[in-house]
Amino acid sequence: MNDEISGDGPSDAELPGLDLERLRSYLDRELPGLVSGPLGGRVIAGGKSNLTYAVTDGTGSWVVRRPPLGHVLATAHDMPREYRVMTALRDTSVPVPRTHVLCEETEVLGAPFYVMEHVAGTPLRTLDEIAPLGTQGARKVADGLITTLGNLHAVEPAEVGLGDFGRPAGFLERQVRRWSKQLEASRSRDIPGIDELRDELAARLPEQGAPAIVHGDYRLDNVLVTDDGRLTAVLDWEMATLGAPLVDLGLMLVYREQPVIGGSRPATSAEGFPSSPELVQMYAAATGRDVSRLGWYVAFGCFKLAVIAEGIHFRHSRGLTVGAGFDGIGDVVAPLVQRAHTMLKED
Repeated sequence: MNDEISGDGPSDAELPGLDLERLRSYLDRELPGLVSGPLGGRVIAGGKSNLTYAVTDGTGSWVVRRPPLGHVLATAHDMPREYRVMTALRDTSVPVPRTHVLCEETEVLGAPFYVMEHVAGTPLRTLDEIAPLGTQGARKVADGLITTLGNLHAVEPAEVGLGDFGRPAGFLERQVRRWSKQLEASRSRDIPGIDELRDELAARLPEQGAPAIVHGDYRLDNVLVTDDGRLTAVLDWEMATLGAPLVDLGLMLVYREQPVIGGSRPATSAEGFPSSPELVQMYAAATGRDVSRLGWYVAFGCFKLAVIAEGIHFRHSRGLTVGAGFDGIGDVVAPLVQRAHTMLKED
């Protein structure tokens, strides 16, 4: 997100879902003085998740986020939810972009959206992207990733106005049930071992312990990192809730070992980036939380990611999803299921 933003006034075709003139009029009405000239911009991310744009008036720059075009399930792309949690965390030790305004009217852009601060930094996905930081830089990135996760889980929800942000009681049971339903909705082929995995996860639920704010998709490429390895912001809060904090650590460890779509080596494979056991030790030392049942949480993370991948495979096989690498995403499902069973045996 630290690339230059073009101010040349792109066409609607170049910015699907974002009408710059309507946005400018809305901002002039709601935040007089924020924008001082015509807006230009670019798409930062778009497609299967929420659409994100960087916009500028040539002097200041901001980020606009809205649901994908033609989305059906509002609960899956809840703009007020994302806006609320980032606004609540703005004065904590968790780095988040400063929020400016939430628009729940659909007349402006055709869907709810919000505007937030444009933060310097880049999401790191591949080994080539993290390599310029060197060994010490990779370690610094990992330290920031774990420290930030521990800081998030240390925030008292009620103290930042998030006491009613979710239902912690029965959280893990509902999570297994939710992703089991998602699996049923995406079934198109036999997946050896996945039904047994679902049943075993449900039968071996850990004690949840004290609830915390859960990000829901915490991983290296959902944070921004500067050229000197400093973590500047945590992004993509669309799955945030209150629940068992170890689901964040478990899923992060799944991504730690997961290949990048397209065949590139992941940034987490860089020399200096800690191993999974080291990351667990770092988190435990930073938070004091009991990680003895972490095997279950990693297995659940594998299950969740396998179901997501199977859903994309299901839609891609019917021509409903396009994108680089999606033609092979179904191949990651079986290894994830196998890894989950291994983790449950070690739990």
